[in-house]
Amino acid sequence: MKNLIRPSVQELVAYTPGEQPKVAGLIKLNTNENPYPPSPAVTRRLREFSADSLRLYPDPVCSALRERIAGLCGVRSEQVFVGNGSDEVLRLAIRAFTEPGGAVAAFDPTYSLYPVLAAAEEVAYRTVPLPDGFGWTEPPEGMDASLFLLANPNAPTGVFYPVEAIRDFCVRFPGVVLVDEAYVDFSGGRDGLSLVRELPNALVCRTLSKSFSLAGLRIGYAIGSPELIGALYKLKDSYNVDRLAQAVALAAMEDMAWMQDNARRLVATRERVAAELDQRGFRVVPSAANFLFVEPPAGTSAADLFAALR
Repeated sequence: MKNLIRPSVQELVAYTPGEQPKVAGLIKLNTNENPYPPSPAVTRRLREFSADSLRLYPDPVCSALRERIAGLCGVRSEQVFVGNGSDEVLRLAIRAFTEPGGAVAAFDPTYSLYPVLAAAEEVAYRTVPLPDGFGWTEPPEGMDASLFLLANPNAPTGVFYPVEAIRDFCVRFPGVVLVDEAYVDFSGGRDGLSLVRELPNALVCRTLSKSFSLAGLRIGYAIGSPELIGALYKLKDSYNVDRLAQAVALAAMEDMAWMQDNARRLVATRERVAAELDQRGFRVVPSAANFLFVEPPAGTSAADLFAALR
């Protein structure tokens, strides 16, 4: 049977999604989902949604949702791409901005899906090691890569990189810099949208999975120049975002106050937990996300903690 499968696929190590445990009463934290429900506007939209409309194909370019995102981000609608989760945006970006046999680059450590997506597209994956503390480090000149995947805040560290440093890097990097802002709504109002207004090679990617409490809906989007966005649209599936997802996402994004209130609650919890862990001897990396990257006290391993909590 092996000769029926591409050799590169045979060798591919698949991404392992976060466990969805079936244990009753377990407090689930392993995939950074939002503990608070989505906006009541989402519930209303679900109740009002016409099942009869599902016999028709959805809007292939998510026109209404693009307009809403454009208005929120201060860009034109042709600068917005809407995808089936931000993972689709990442996959299409690798396909659009990297030639076969080329390379993408990223910091290490960062989002563990990046190398899997690169391998699936048969492009090399190059890394720039982060220093102790995981703060910004300048990627070297002359990197042999046409796309740099830059999570900000980074995952799994939670560190927020200065936008000015990213801007300087974009100016000298010869390819596309994709700033993955999955956790940006927990970063105190900081973001990289100014990059796409100023630079032709900057692309910002976001998701509704975390701050909007819609991980089960699968909506992500990208903001960039019309040229970069147009390349993504050339490669996407014909109807990549279904009717229900478009309607619900639009309802959620029409109630930004709900999302922002929940984000503030999560940030307050993050800071309280960080302080408690610090008092208990954990090394806590300052976080701008909805999670903490910590080192346990001497004599305690992460595996031990996992087993005890489970």
